[in-house]
Amino acid sequence: MKLIQDSREFIELLNSESVPFLVIGGWAFNRYAEPRFTGDIDFFLRPDADTERRLRRVLEAFGFGPALPPPERSLFTKPVIMLGRPPHRIDLITAIDGVTFDEAWEDRESSELDGIPVHFISRQHLLTNKRAAGRDKDLADVRVLEKLSSD
Repeated sequence: MKLIQDSREFIELLNSESVPFLVIGGWAFNRYAEPRFTGDIDFFLRPDADTERRLRRVLEAFGFGPALPPPERSLFTKPVIMLGRPPHRIDLITAIDGVTFDEAWEDRESSELDGIPVHFISRQHLLTNKRAAGRDKDLADVRVLEKLSSD
């Protein structure tokens, strides 16, 4: 799967700052099934102080420094931080349905995305998350993933 330059640069910054993250959502689905269009790339982050410090450095280097709240205010006041607009949006997510970060991290799958080292949510945790989310598009993804595993 080919990344756009901004996504590539963002992942490289996450890696350079050792931010623990998992690729989830549509890009993770595309790892386990026939690729489909997705309007963003979703990163699942551990919502702790160390991750927040590292993420602030990433966001500053990526050009979002002036838009950040002051250091005494948490970046993680909401479960999703959206950067940019589809189809190039980057979503930073600290809570997903059905799976905690630590559960997903323990069972992560290490790979590469367009030549860059990344960790993906496991297929099983992706299924758990999509079932728990329960949206029509998530349930459609569940059916595809289950069909692939039964073939």
